[in-house]
Amino acid sequence: MNWLIGYGGVAALFVLIVVVLERTKVKHANFSEYATGGRSFGSFFSTMAFVNTWLPGTVFISFAGYAAAGGVIGFYLVPYSLLAVVLMFFLAKPVHVWGKRFDLRTQADLIGLRYNSKSTRVVAAIVGILASFPWIILGMQSLTLVFAELSFGAVSASAAAFIGIAVLVLRQVWTVRFGARGLVISDMVQGLVAYGLGTLVILGLLVWMVGHGHGLDSVDPALLVLPGPDSAAGPLYFFSLVLTGALGGWCWPDIFVRLFTTKSTSAIKKAAVTAAPIFLVFGSALMLLGLLASSMPGVAEASDTVWFIAASVGGPLLLTVAGVCVVAATMGNVGANLQALGAQTANDIVGVAKGERVNDARVGKIAVGVLTLIAAVVAVATAGTTSGLVSLAMMSYQGVVQLAPALLLGIFWRRGTAVGAVAGMVVGFVGAAVLQYLYPLSVPGLGGLTSGVVALAANVLVYVACAYLLPSSRAERERVDALFNTLNEPIPAAGEASATHLEVKA
Repeated sequence: MNWLIGYGGVAALFVLIVVVLERTKVKHANFSEYATGGRSFGSFFSTMAFVNTWLPGTVFISFAGYAAAGGVIGFYLVPYSLLAVVLMFFLAKPVHVWGKRFDLRTQADLIGLRYNSKSTRVVAAIVGILASFPWIILGMQSLTLVFAELSFGAVSASAAAFIGIAVLVLRQVWTVRFGARGLVISDMVQGLVAYGLGTLVILGLLVWMVGHGHGLDSVDPALLVLPGPDSAAGPLYFFSLVLTGALGGWCWPDIFVRLFTTKSTSAIKKAAVTAAPIFLVFGSALMLLGLLASSMPGVAEASDTVWFIAASVGGPLLLTVAGVCVVAATMGNVGANLQALGAQTANDIVGVAKGERVNDARVGKIAVGVLTLIAAVVAVATAGTTSGLVSLAMMSYQGVVQLAPALLLGIFWRRGTAVGAVAGMVVGFVGAAVLQYLYPLSVPGLGGLTSGVVALAANVLVYVACAYLLPSSRAERERVDALFNTLNEPIPAAGEASATHLEVKA
């Protein structure tokens, strides 16, 4: 009857989230409120929303498993997360000010504003959707391991896959209904469970391991060394992982939209400062857990189960808590992805195709609902055969970072042009996809540089070359200067957002 404890823990979390959401529900007046939560959240909610979106449930599975199988290289999670927090601090002002002044709802919306171009907006939206969708499916399937473990042998792996997908699909009913506001509120609950309670579990397990013969002295020495010149990956492989993670993190639509839900620049900066120690403590402790647990029986044969193998020393109750942490983290990530992609589909593809600004929240709800159904169908159809999806997902991570030049250089550098943004995104995304398919680990002869970093270099080269060889017209330069000058002007009150710069050319 242990499965009642395991599944009962998940049910309790689900009920808690639904109760909190129902008690805090707000009727959406328009699409903007649905997509951004009314830009009303303070630093605490923003911190938890950012953390719960940034760290998916697979951090307990694949990331911890990477540390168990690959060693200290798994710690790359920590530096790239901390670098992303630094970048968040500098993104705070331009993203919040432009977002509120021009009623921006999505990442692609901001790119369209910056370049005065519908083409850049649509291309950015398509890249974001194509890159993110495989991760939604994998997120749904990732709970297979959780529900198999929490059944304590009572449920087969195939049945566990369907249970996990069903739970996440049911959870999206509230994502469709409540939009960004509901996600941010639920992220608070899910984040406290996944990373608050999760950290306590990790620290307790670390103490147990050290006291039961699983300290650093029991770790294979090969796991304590980063890839060097003679390794299969190459000496620059760790650098590539950190760079791609730090820059690519802000290219995911679900991560970026978190900046639009926050009520002020100072709140975003406070959220960044608060998130940093969470990433440092939680990330370091989890990777250390994976590393030390590498000496435990069964981990070498199935490193992705290291979180559950370690938690099993505490019996059914602790294993249930460990499983609930994974479920909480997965709910936050999958829900954020679906909401962001639904908003982007409605706002930046349907809206542009119709030639009008989307104002009805129902359009966003329909888009989220349709994407949820499509993801569920694909997840069910591919359950148990995920190797191709994993490869596609890894390829998509190398692809989504190709939004970085158009997005980040566009925000901090006035000279970039629409032609350069579109050309760079296309060259980078296609180049990354081809290189990742040919060289899944790193590109030969380049010291460990990954496909994403090589393609990113070509992307930046194209972007900068177009800026100098095909410069903008005088009128466009004046428009960009005026846009940047608004960063030093008072922000309009709610309901007074300007639409001047949103009337853009094709």
